Amino acid sequence: MSTDLPKAIKFNKDRTRMEKNEILSKVNDLFNDVLDDESITLKYEHTASDVEGWDSLTHIQLIVAIEKSFKIKFTSREILSWKNVGEMVDCIALK
Repeated sequence: MSTDLPKAIKFNKDRTRMEKNEILSKVNDLFNDVLDDESITLKYEHTASDVEGWDSLTHIQLIVAIEKSFKIKFTSREILSWKNVGEMVDCIALK
């Protein structure tokens, strides 16, 4: 029975990783739309300084677009805590 547990844990980790990659892809599409730039390819470690056009105004537009697309709501505390795209994706995955 103990041999089944690691398989279950491995499956869950793989599934979570896949879901986060899917979330990142969808978030990337939203960035492309909001920033009107199809060349953007987000990575988990990207910050606003890594993405041309990602300023305070577009940040708000991105948050609204993400909330609508994923049918979720962020708290101000959540939004302010993100240090990079990866933390944003993690927050979406938890909702």
